[in-house]
Amino acid sequence: MLNLLLPPVTHSGEPAGSAGLDVGAFNRITFLEAPVCDGCGVGIAAEPGPLLGSLGGERCPACVAQPFAFARARAACVYDEASRDAILQLKHADQQVFAPLFARWIARAATDLLDEADAIAPVPLHPFRLLSRRANQAAEIARPLARLAGRAYLPDALQRTRATDSQGGKSARGRRLNVRRAFHVTTAGTQQVRGRRILLVDDVLTTGATAEACTAALLAAGARAVDLAVVARVRTARTLPM
Repeated sequence: MLNLLLPPVTHSGEPAGSAGLDVGAFNRITFLEAPVCDGCGVGIAAEPGPLLGSLGGERCPACVAQPFAFARARAACVYDEASRDAILQLKHADQQVFAPLFARWIARAATDLLDEADAIAPVPLHPFRLLSRRANQAAEIARPLARLAGRAYLPDALQRTRATDSQGGKSARGRRLNVRRAFHVTTAGTQQVRGRRILLVDDVLTTGATAEACTAALLAAGARAVDLAVVARVRTARTLPM
């Protein structure tokens, strides 16, 4: 009845076509459909090349040559001018209406990863950053995702113990150095992750530096494997190492 009396609107004030997005904005989102690289989630050609398939699923040449620390990755859509606004509205403007929407997008894109996951953990924020933002966007997405998938939700198992600079504007190497040893699994978290396959959740995959640092901490704490699911990823695959 409330929706009939007060129809949901987008952050721009237009009638919502999909929880926070007007119809035009939703139609501009580039959703990633199969086939995608099993290692990084980037869209790949329909016909696999000679390097694909060597690690259990179709993989882009960069992931064959230099796999990420996490086992597999999925992204719901491409990170571009169409998806950026909605993601930033959740991240910086406290527009919580986007969190369950993004959870549904990930549930669709990462069905196979969710089927095999034992538990779901968000990429954590440092407490100082959390105070300034009021909410951790990864946690706001991971919570409804865990509920949708019927999986254990581990909001506090993984902690960011060092206040890092923003990753924006940094090179791939700079991003790796920025988050190096920035994450830690708590004593209680060790009991929650040991021997389990963890699905790590974040908003955007760019170079993978943050997700790899989180993965290293989870594996060191005894996780059996770590997969990654994000709302969006940059369009292009990684450059092959020289």
